[in-house]
Amino acid sequence: MRAIGTAFRNLIAITLLGGIASAIAAAYAKGRMLSTGAPADDEVDLVAIYTGLDFQSTAPALRTATVTAWYGGTTLDLRGATLDPAGATLNVRAIFGGARLVIPEAWPIELRTLAFAGGVGDVRDSANVDHSLPTLTITGFAVFGGVGILSDAPDLDREDEIGEPLFEPAATPA
Repeated sequence: MRAIGTAFRNLIAITLLGGIASAIAAAYAKGRMLSTGAPADDEVDLVAIYTGLDFQSTAPALRTATVTAWYGGTTLDLRGATLDPAGATLNVRAIFGGARLVIPEAWPIELRTLAFAGGVGDVRDSANVDHSLPTLTITGFAVFGGVGILSDAPDLDREDEIGEPLFEPAATPA
């Protein structure tokens, strides 16, 4: 019984030290990893470390996108974008954070992701996928975080009392 208690305490200590090391690394990376790209760009790199970021793409031929959510959260709305005819790649990294990917229901996607103490889920209706369209390949990982793939986001479509959209497309990320 004593061995189980010691093993449990060691596991807790290792987990705590790992969390502290991750938090320090994220604080260091926050000043060095910056978002690049504008809504109409075909290649974007979005970074949310200790913060939130909403980005609405209007790319005419989206080829690549990278989303990093590290102790933060990101919404990437691709409903206004068009995929490159050869397809596109979306690399998602969720570390103690989350990414919400709003992807048109008709787009075929191929998931190549890993999850550890987290998850990646596609809740779109697979019956509505049009396999004649280019494929969006989603790669990456979720570690103590999550990636949600959906086709609609009513909170992004709402308007305020005077008819202005509540969700504004992001300007060039800082």
